[in-house]
Amino acid sequence: MSTQHFSCMEAKQADLIEYLQKLGYKPTKVRGEDYWFYSPFRNEKTPSFKINRKKNLWFDFGKGIGGTIIDFGIEYYKCSVQDFLLKLKEKPCIHFSFHQPILRDDVTVADHSGKIVITDDRVIADPGLRKYLETRNIPLVIANRFCSEVTFELYGKKHLAIGFNNDASGYELRNEKFKGSSSPKSISIIQNDRASISVFEGFFDFLSYQTLTLNDRKPVHAQPKNHESFLVLNSLAFFEKNRMFMETYHRVNLYLDRDDAGTQATSQALNWSIKFQDQSHLYQSHKDLNEHHISLREKGAEYDQSYGNKMLK
Repeated sequence: MSTQHFSCMEAKQADLIEYLQKLGYKPTKVRGEDYWFYSPFRNEKTPSFKINRKKNLWFDFGKGIGGTIIDFGIEYYKCSVQDFLLKLKEKPCIHFSFHQPILRDDVTVADHSGKIVITDDRVIADPGLRKYLETRNIPLVIANRFCSEVTFELYGKKHLAIGFNNDASGYELRNEKFKGSSSPKSISIIQNDRASISVFEGFFDFLSYQTLTLNDRKPVHAQPKNHESFLVLNSLAFFEKNRMFMETYHRVNLYLDRDDAGTQATSQALNWSIKFQDQSHLYQSHKDLNEHHISLREKGAEYDQSYGNKMLK
């Protein structure tokens, strides 16, 4: 059967969650827009396959790959794009719920200086944003795993920013000249194993950690007992409010800023419980982890790897 009238663009609109359910996979948990599954690519004990319903994109943390329904199809069936489109066309038992672009309501920037309207988010491709990521020493592959390219309007003008989604579907927004957030303001949790959780004030510190430990981390399915979870506060105001959640883990690694507020929060947590461990000594000569990570660029990849090993201990 011809795929002439069934394009890649049409296929990408198919609801990924419904498609996986048609294949026999059910979500094990739902957190906001994120649906977690046991990976369709292997047998595992800890769910490591996530679909973001709003973005209609998937990511497999065990394989370190992700993308659209087309990317899923060619990996799942080990076939070409055209072959996968043909499979979709030839299987009338599979029904699709097609996504339409979702426009978000007006949301207010964090300092109330104006109103933001989020109009689109997608894979990071803009040259200016990619250059900005380079200045923060964050590889594009890491940024696209956890962030997106967001178009928003402010004072009647369109802007682009790196967007980091929180658990209430708000965004932290950053570009070379802009730092703000859309409401609702909230934390971002990436939950894996219950053994340990690493806590960061901002998402660029989190991305720095991911970059530093990338070459030293084994696949999720290879070490389910040691694969940690992450909490990005997006504001230090959420730190004490999430004490009970953090204490559900056996170990809480703190990578907070080394300014007065961050140091005070760390000291407070160390008095709460022996579960809390201060890891800021790893970047003691800098304000935060990202600033230190940027400084490592001049010290070379060998130092990077050594530093990453220290962080995983």
